[in-house]
Amino acid sequence: MDQHKKNQRLIIIIFGMTIIPFLIALGLNTNLTWLKSHVNKGQLIEPIITTTHDDWLGFDDFSQQNLKELQGHWLIVNLIPSQHCQALCLEALLKTKQLRLMLGKDLSRTRRVVMVFNDIPAEMTRQWWLKDSLLWRLQLTQNQTDETLYRTLQQEDSLLDEALINRLLANENPALALRSDLIRVKPNAKLIEKLTQLRQGAIPEGMLLLIDPLGNIMMQYESGFNPYDVKTDLLHLLRISQIG
Repeated sequence: MDQHKKNQRLIIIIFGMTIIPFLIALGLNTNLTWLKSHVNKGQLIEPIITTTHDDWLGFDDFSQQNLKELQGHWLIVNLIPSQHCQALCLEALLKTKQLRLMLGKDLSRTRRVVMVFNDIPAEMTRQWWLKDSLLWRLQLTQNQTDETLYRTLQQEDSLLDEALINRLLANENPALALRSDLIRVKPNAKLIEKLTQLRQGAIPEGMLLLIDPLGNIMMQYESGFNPYDVKTDLLHLLRISQIG
């Protein structure tokens, strides 16, 4: 085979590697029946709701600096539609932290996101993100004292003070232990309207969305979702999509 034909074949191979995943994604979007028999733990959204990265802004400085991390990834999205993040909301955040760790080698194909619909005082959201970073530690010890503290701190008016933060950090480096994988975004009015129409009214606290790398909201899960069920669906989507 001469060099010209080798170059042609290489170009065809590269083109195929680029376009085939997007053709698969397009096929999934137009033929959702392909998925119904396999991703049945949550609710497949029909018709699919399309979003763009212009539909949200970084909620805080950290998120504004890391918004680019969302591009080209599957998004595991918690929603905070009200002014508060009580026990059900916080539990949902901790479940998505657990879920992402359960993905193993596919973890890098995903990003964890929370959509905060309203303007919330920084001192309140600081407590939300601290609890997201730290409370899972109380679930590991399996003793009654820590279980009681965990349930207490799930309430929004129960605050993590410096003494409690230091206790939970133990001897770990705070900068590393408090490093967050949670990107916080504020959806625009257009996206909030789409989600409100999807729910046919009020958006419940603690629900979850899966968004593909093309910006399509693929699935929704009700409050109190089981992270193992979401894992089953998400791994299937990751396996057949090959994008992100």
